[in-house]
Amino acid sequence: MKIGIMGGTFDPIHLGHLATAEAVREIFMLDEILFIPAARPPHKLGRKVTDEKHRLAMTLLATRSNKFFKVSDMELKRTGLSYTLDTMNELHKTFGDSTELFFIIGADSLADLSKWHEAKTLVEKCHFIATTRQGVDIDFSAVKKFFGATAVEHIHRVATPGLEISSTDIREKIRRGRSIKYLVPEAVEEYILREKLYDDR
Repeated sequence: MKIGIMGGTFDPIHLGHLATAEAVREIFMLDEILFIPAARPPHKLGRKVTDEKHRLAMTLLATRSNKFFKVSDMELKRTGLSYTLDTMNELHKTFGDSTELFFIIGADSLADLSKWHEAKTLVEKCHFIATTRQGVDIDFSAVKKFFGATAVEHIHRVATPGLEISSTDIREKIRRGRSIKYLVPEAVEEYILREKLYDDR
């Protein structure tokens, strides 16, 4: 099997996440995309993150209409910091080493990949797909210099639909009482309004 991994805080999950995941699934002919809400991302320790039960619920609502999209709460069940390497190791145990894992990241994250926890080991264990907008190139030279031959084999670049949507902007719109319609799935919008999420941000 070939499984795509879409990780993130999903605070909230939005149409940009979904469009990117579907585009990557088709381009790389993946069998499914596994959305994994993060528990305590090391790079966001100083930031307030919405309770995990809400982020998981929104992710389930957002993905339910796509038969190729699955959701896992594995990182939410894990204690301590949430490292991608731990997740990849757990997924290999679950699906077996014959399953190829493709971790989907944004182009901005590719530049910082060398700073991730045990980055070289991580890139050996799974593929990385760095997504960018049509017509925007990613500087790959520094990545190749750090990771060497593994970068050529396991790190891929791909242009996906350029939906300029961010969770930060969505939270700000809600705080200001503005509409988030067509930025998130309708079911997610209804959930946010019903649970009064982000009103105090």
